[in-house]
Parts: sequence; structure tokens; C-alpha cells
Amino acid sequence: MEIKKIIDNLLKKKSPDELIAVSKKTELKKTLNVFDLIVIGIGAVVGTGIFTIIGAAIMGSSESPGAGPAIVISMLLAAIACVFSALCYSEIAAMLPVAGSAYTYTYATMGEFMAWMVGWILMLEYAIGNITVASAWTGYFIQFMKGFKQYMPDFVLNFPLWLRYDYRAMGEICHRYGWDIHDKIPYIFGHIPFSINLPAITIVLILTILLVRGVKESTRVASIMVGVNMFMIISFIIIGSKYVKPENWTPFFPTYEPLQGVLMGTFLIFFAYIGFDAISTTAEETENPQKDLPIAILGTLVICTILYVSVALVLTGIVPVNKIDIQAPIAHAMSYIGKDWFAGLISVGALCALTSVLLIYQLGTTRILYAISRDRFLPKSWRLIHKKFRTPHVMTWISGAVVIICGLFMDLKISAELCNFGTFTSFVIICLAVLILRKTEPNRARPFKVPFCPWFPIAGIVICGVLIISSLKTLKTSSVYFALWLVIGLLIYALYGYRQKRLEEQPKKIIKK
Repeated sequence: MEIKKIIDNLLKKKSPDELIAVSKKTELKKTLNVFDLIVIGIGAVVGTGIFTIIGAAIMGSSESPGAGPAIVISMLLAAIACVFSALCYSEIAAMLPVAGSAYTYTYATMGEFMAWMVGWILMLEYAIGNITVASAWTGYFIQFMKGFKQYMPDFVLNFPLWLRYDYRAMGEICHRYGWDIHDKIPYIFGHIPFSINLPAITIVLILTILLVRGVKESTRVASIMVGVNMFMIISFIIIGSKYVKPENWTPFFPTYEPLQGVLMGTFLIFFAYIGFDAISTTAEETENPQKDLPIAILGTLVICTILYVSVALVLTGIVPVNKIDIQAPIAHAMSYIGKDWFAGLISVGALCALTSVLLIYQLGTTRILYAISRDRFLPKSWRLIHKKFRTPHVMTWISGAVVIICGLFMDLKISAELCNFGTFTSFVIICLAVLILRKTEPNRARPFKVPFCPWFPIAGIVICGVLIISSLKTLKTSSVYFALWLVIGLLIYALYGYRQKRLEEQPKKIIKK
């Protein structure tokens, strides 16, 4: 009987009516309109992919082949996979306009245990993914600062390497150039190495403070950055298109393992697409969620896909594949055609883009944590709302601290791959949730409905599943880390979350008696 009771608790669901009732009592301020939501979406999507990940996806790595000019196919495949998931997100977000995104939707369809695990995976998607973005921000910030070498002292422009990179990165740099790491970084008490990414830590702290002040204020800042970013990207497409050489697109597919190269390109570029998921995390702060959420989710996906494909065609048309720069491919492409002045401006656009991505990822992290804490899986004190700003300030500071602390020791490439594993898994869950709700809640009002159901949700599950399986075979290290992350989440639930949920239910039983 005890085992049956435990299983029943693991499968215990929250009804859609219960979730909506809780959301109506939210302490969060409803300030976002459809324009704000699209800004959030574009701000999260158009950034890391175009300015950093695209180079690695084209060139490949020691563990996987690159896609070459066929990165365009990879982007279209990623977009197609996203379309099915985006349609499913739109249906559920409009039907259940509740904070928490896939975590909350899972609670309504698959029960308590799966909800916690999905919430834990979403932390992988947002918080850990933010580490990669913060590191990329540092690289472009240093490039931007070099443009002021005539006006700023050298000790500011060329500050020590141990203040630019985490310890792991410093170790790789020293190994690459044959340096003794003991000569390049200080040691506290003679034994403890000290090396931090100071610019990344600083920008995370600034954005955390901004998010504490309010989501509307944050989206205003994001809209300015998105505007600058869009101007730079469109300018790159227009200027660069004049220098495209079609022969650079030959061979179009990589000669070594072409299918694997395209699939791995899809997997990597998916890191750039996950931002539209962040839109659904702000449901409780949206003025008209039933109407605005589907428009914003699908609109973001269409706009960003057009931009990505256009940039990929111009980039691979300007620079031969074997000469594309991995760290700053767009800026390097402008320098390659003699437009050094524009390469400098690209750094400004990249900084704005990456800052907006950091901002939106932090926003998504805090809102998901808020929903999880509200369900008592995390300490009650974490979900406290600031009396003046009406934001979950404790949760915001915790999420900022997680990014800073993990950024001190986590490998950046691994963190990007882990983020993708989390994304694919949450997309599969969303598609499953739509199919389940169509069976369990067939008569519930749906302001937006996925067309051709169940085939579209099934297509989303199959595509994301294939990408997960192919990636697990290739990315051995991050696959192990992903499994370890799931085990840690399982232990937290078993040792803390499950017991807290039962304590929450106990007073209700007493009242019934």
C-alpha cells in the first residue's frame, strides 16, 4: 500500500482550473503587451547563434564534423523542429497562461515527479546556457574596448588574462602557447588559483539588479538593444550581399560525413533558437496572454529564421568555409572584405545582442524558479516578492549567483551542449503535453489550436528525438554530464521536494477531518 501511495503522489496532477486560479492570485505585475513579448523573443533568439555559434556549426570540432555552407539546411531543420514545438507552446500558453512554461504544463499532464524533472531540465536550458552567453559577451566587450586604444590607457585595455577567463580556460590557453600557468595567474595562500571572468560577472550583476527593478524596465532596455542589433544584422546582410561569391558555396555539403555534419549543425544552432520558449515564462505578467502569447511565439520564430538563413548565406558566400572565424565570424567576415570600420560596429551590435540574451535568459530562469518554489519544491522564502518593484527579487539574486558561480569552473562548450539537451527534452515534453490535454481536456476553450493534430505534435517529438539520439552518440562528455544532472535532480526531489509536498498537503487533510 505504501508503494502504491508513493506512485499515486508521483503521478498527482494539478488541474488546469487549479493552475489558472493560482495564476489569477499572482503577485506579479501585468505590464507586457505583444510588442514587449516579441522584443523578449527576438532579444533571446537573435544573438548567440548569429554572433558566435554559427562559426562553430559551420567549421565543426574534434568531436563532430561541420555543416559547411549547408548550415542553411541545418537552420531550416532547426526552424522546422521549432515550428512544431512553437505551435504546441502557443496552444498551451494561450490555454494555461501561467508562469513556469514547460514545468507548469507538465504538472497539468504528467504529474508531480515529471513536472519537477522538467523544471530541473529547464534550469539546464536557461541558467547553464547563460554561462556560454556571458563568456561570449566578454570576448566582444574586449574587442569593443580595443576601438578606444587612442583614448584609454593600456592597463585598462589589456587588463590581465586571469581577469578575463575562468581557471579552466586559462589552463587551455597556457597549454596552447606553452606557458607555465603559475606565471600567468595569482595563487591565494600560495595554493589556491585565482582566475575569473570579471566582465561576465559584472554584466550578470548589472542585469540582475535591472531585473529586480522590474520586468517592464527590463524589456525597455532589451528593446533598445534589439533595435541596435537588428540594424547591425540587416546592414551586414545588405553590405555583405555585394561581396558574395557563389563559388564559396561549393561544395555545398561537407565532404566528410555530410549527413552527420548537417545534423550536428542543427543541434548546435538550436542553441540560438531556444529564446522563443522564454516568452511563455512571462504569461502571468502579460496583459492579454490568450491572444498575445501565440502571436509573439510564432512571430518571433518567423522573423528570426529569415534573419538566420540570410546571415548564413551571406557569411558563407563572403568567406571560404576553411577561413571562417569561430569566435567572431560576422566581424571577421567584414574585415575579410576590407570593411574594418564595420567590423568594429558589429562588435557593438554583438554586445547589444548578447546583453539582451543574458537579460531574457535570466528572466526566464527566475520565473520558472518562482513557479517551482510556489509549488513547494523549493524553499518558500525563495519566492518572496519585492514590496516596491513587485518582482521575485530573492529568486532573481539566486539565479544570478548560480550563473556566476557555475561560470567559474564550467567548460563553455559543454554548457552550450547541455543547454541544447535541456531544450530538446523540454520541446518533446511540450508536444506530448498537447496530445495529452487533447484527450483529457477535449472541451476546454483553446484560443489557439495546433493544426493537423496529432500529426504536428508527433512530428515535433520525432525530430527532436532524432537530434537527441544522434547527439548522444557524438557528444560523449556532455551526454554524461546530462545524465549526471538528471540524477542530481532526482536526488533533490527524493530527499527534499517529495517530503515538502507531503507537508503542504497535511494541513488540508486535518481540515477535512
